[in-house]
Amino acid sequence: MASTLIHGATILAVDAADTCFDPGFLAIREGRIAGVGPMSECPDRKGFDEVVDLTGHLVTPGLVNAHTHSVMVLFRGRSEGHSLLTMDGWYNTIREPELSLVASDIGPAVALSCAEMALSGTTTFCEQYFFAEEIAAAVKDAGLRAVIAYGIVQLGDKQRGQEELARATAFLQQQRSADGRVIPWFGPHAPYVDNSEDLLLEEVKVANEYGVGLHLHMACGPEDNEETLSRYGTTASVALEKIGFFNGRIHAAHCLDLTDEDIAVFARAPHASISYNATAGLRSGREGICPAVTLREAGVTVALGTDNVAANNSYDMVQEMRVAGLVASHREGRAQPLSSRDLLRMATIEGATALGLANEIGSLEVGKAADIAGFDLRGAGYSETPDFETVLIYSGSGRDLRQLWIGGERIVRDRELTRRPYAEIRQTYSATYRDFWSRVDAAKQKKDVA
Repeated sequence: MASTLIHGATILAVDAADTCFDPGFLAIREGRIAGVGPMSECPDRKGFDEVVDLTGHLVTPGLVNAHTHSVMVLFRGRSEGHSLLTMDGWYNTIREPELSLVASDIGPAVALSCAEMALSGTTTFCEQYFFAEEIAAAVKDAGLRAVIAYGIVQLGDKQRGQEELARATAFLQQQRSADGRVIPWFGPHAPYVDNSEDLLLEEVKVANEYGVGLHLHMACGPEDNEETLSRYGTTASVALEKIGFFNGRIHAAHCLDLTDEDIAVFARAPHASISYNATAGLRSGREGICPAVTLREAGVTVALGTDNVAANNSYDMVQEMRVAGLVASHREGRAQPLSSRDLLRMATIEGATALGLANEIGSLEVGKAADIAGFDLRGAGYSETPDFETVLIYSGSGRDLRQLWIGGERIVRDRELTRRPYAEIRQTYSATYRDFWSRVDAAKQKKDVA
């Protein structure tokens, strides 16, 4: 693998000291960060295969999208006016059309999602969906890093639950990527809503045996606590703690309706984290807002995610940081309870921590994988600043991404994908999109006639 020297950029290391080198250098050898520091310590350029001058750019760790469903790019703009954080909204606008999905739809959809993520600075994402094998293959082709949680939806069918558990277990056994870019997990869609208590216990047992996590939706709406309140007089989080579910690595998405007792459950758990998906939460119309500030004060790892682009419509994690900050200010009734520095950490090292990858990614430190994003700050909307996190988050956009490395491989060069042209990805996806929705329409017509 080629060695690379990046120089001249402002570098935000997002390490424990939140070090900023302005300007600085970063050296890559064998896919890992071999050096990072001020320009006064920049090594001889002759010792590198490639030298990249990023003067005028802001270099950060690659962004971590801690919750999404990449196949659902096929549903973008298809659920307007419906809340996807309720059973009714999700089932009627997403679940019914999903029944028309076939394996050949998956690769083109995931390829487009990966392209959009890479072109806005995301190097790692946490996925939960069906067709996990096809998703893994598409991620490997794109060159991104992904935790792929095999989606399990039981919906009261005990036999279906056991079959899905067996398939998910086989996925764990088969899909560990040699280069570490694909990490298989379990993905029970939601506790009690569509995964029974018995199945949840089996899932966490198997996940612990394989040393992997479980990624699920929690506290998204009133349905989430109905069963446990009627059976036990407690919320789902409290009920799950009592049966030992939180003994595993648990990564929960949304968490809009958490009580103080629920927050204490997450704080007590050895490996529990939350994906705060602010944009999707706002668009859902739900009154609840993830109490990210309180969770972080309690010691809970809080990452950021876009959710699917039917709920959010964008994979832009710079935008997601901005919305997360604004929503937190509104919820807490004070200015910036989450600082720009906090938000960048949530989108990088805290996302890595949530996924069990903090020793590998999330900060620009010697020995870590060279997952690096370079944003061009020379355009309109940017100007001199003492606070580079703020100017990126509140003045910038993921569309200002110009360079991206994953494991030392240059995935985006001068805003062009290096593995496969975006135009080709989009053309293939568009054909798939038309074919998929023609099948959905045909299935609906057949159902209406019947």
